[in-house]
Amino acid sequence: MSAAVGTSASNRRTRRNHRYSLAVPIDVTVLRSGVPDSIPGRAVNVCESGLGAVVAGELHSGDSVGVEFRLPSTASPFQAKAIVRYEARLQCGLEFQGLSAQQRDAIRYWALRTDDQAHGEHTLPEHSASAPAKVSRRKMASPSRRVLWMALAAFSLVCGLGLWQWYSAWNDLEAAVPGKQYLAGKEIPKVPASQMEQLVTHRVDPVYPDAARQSKLQGVVLIDMLVGPDGTVLDLHPVSGPAELTAAAADAVRWWRFQPYRVNGQAVAVETTVAVDFHP
Repeated sequence: MSAAVGTSASNRRTRRNHRYSLAVPIDVTVLRSGVPDSIPGRAVNVCESGLGAVVAGELHSGDSVGVEFRLPSTASPFQAKAIVRYEARLQCGLEFQGLSAQQRDAIRYWALRTDDQAHGEHTLPEHSASAPAKVSRRKMASPSRRVLWMALAAFSLVCGLGLWQWYSAWNDLEAAVPGKQYLAGKEIPKVPASQMEQLVTHRVDPVYPDAARQSKLQGVVLIDMLVGPDGTVLDLHPVSGPAELTAAAADAVRWWRFQPYRVNGQAVAVETTVAVDFHP
């Protein structure tokens, strides 16, 4: 009985809080053995009660996380606590916890402006060709209407610039930092895979392609990579393994993080090779 009541309440909440499309970079922070782990990702949709996203790391239902993102055309980042309500193949649903009235108003105001922009051309009711309708249209042709259009044009420009900035930020996130050209002219030591394995601080498991799983395709993909002084993957290149699995392996490995490799106490970039094993 309680489960049915909970499901009904959840459905009512879903209907009451319409979700709005939102494509911006996000940062999710989760505690791993008491240590904060920051996971980058990208929002898919948002409402006053939660956020849908694709993240570059593993989360579990029930995890308490911190989430940070920026609503388009807003000046300051949106920060909130949330609970992971579902997670499947790096897609997750986050339910906000303890939002302030100001934060709810910010989401509501942004959503209203999004609706106005999307449906502005259809907000006036259709009338028959009667005299009152004509008078109404003549009134809309007043200077106030021109002011409204100018305001909408300015708002669209701001939104366009904002979206461009956020898409650029996402591209920067995916591309990380420049690859080998960033270290041109520098001697880059090669470190054995077994040694680099001990320096892994954040590992993302690959998503097994459905076609490969159904055909029971398995194997090991070897990937040469360049790891920067800060432990991020600057460049990578699959060197062997089934072609159907190399893309999935590369997509996962590019999000790995390592402790900085040090030579004489100084963090340096290194080249290494990692193996990603696929088995049904």
